[in-house]
Amino acid sequence: MTVQLSRPLAGARFGARVTLGGSIAEALPDDLPQALADAGGLLVIAGRHEITERPDLLVALSRVFGPEVEDYRFTLTNPAMVHRAVPEIFIVSNMPPVNRLPPKRPEPPLTPDGKLPVQYPQRRGWHTDQSYRRPPPDISLFYAVTPVAKDRGQTLFASGALAYAALSPELRKRVEGLEGIHAVSSAGRTREAMLRGETPKTLAPHERPQRQPVVRIHPVTGQPALYLCEGGQMDWLEGPFVGLEPGPSGEGARLLDQLMSHLTRPEFVYVHEWTQGDVLVWDNRCLVHAATWYDADKEQRLMWRTTVRGNPGAIYAGERRSWVPEAAAAG
Repeated sequence: MTVQLSRPLAGARFGARVTLGGSIAEALPDDLPQALADAGGLLVIAGRHEITERPDLLVALSRVFGPEVEDYRFTLTNPAMVHRAVPEIFIVSNMPPVNRLPPKRPEPPLTPDGKLPVQYPQRRGWHTDQSYRRPPPDISLFYAVTPVAKDRGQTLFASGALAYAALSPELRKRVEGLEGIHAVSSAGRTREAMLRGETPKTLAPHERPQRQPVVRIHPVTGQPALYLCEGGQMDWLEGPFVGLEPGPSGEGARLLDQLMSHLTRPEFVYVHEWTQGDVLVWDNRCLVHAATWYDADKEQRLMWRTTVRGNPGAIYAGERRSWVPEAAAAG
């Protein structure tokens, strides 16, 4: 199989479009991981319609990027969102049985110059996949089985590496060595839940929030990148940061708002308009992403995701998987 790269992506300072000359069922090129690193953590592979009929091909493509494609039956995932025939596939859809609704439409829907709003806090939902686990997954692949029409249902990406490089000296000093506390949204520790005065859920040890570095060194490129999420995937009971005033209105909250606004500045963002058959490959170690609104009452959307583990970096060396119960890990 031959590989052609086109860099950078239109309107972005990172990313590359990849053309694969041949079938995924054939031998896949082994230089795709390096291409991903060279492209700043994002590859767009278009026209892979064969995956719809053979979802196992998405898993085969995923294995190029790491030694372990995760089985979602063992990653704290709602079983309704796990592909029945290929459990390495996580389903994102507004159709039954998943019934996952899109984010709310931002108000106003466009910026004053008529563009899609991307910057926090007008744009909400920025996160990196499964950051509430240690170690978190390295790479994600997202495939468009049935996307919605253009100008909605996009996926936005922001570069933590570009954002870190543009930090002021004062803010860079403040975040060095700082840890964020990440929690699964169903734990009842989101910013919205705390503001509503809800009682957080009692969590088993393998479900508890996890600390992550706010500045993460990429194990392949050596580049530092901001690594944090918006309100739905941080712990707002004890966090969002270790050692700072906790809660949705404290010192930690103010710092997170400042960092997220900086991280999602338009010059650090790429907006992907989906076409059926697109595969996006992104690096969770240096990118955050967010979804945009579509009309779930009138449109149906079906997307498949895989996550890949294998090289999270030195800070996680030798760690047991936080999301696996100790009894199961010992067995």
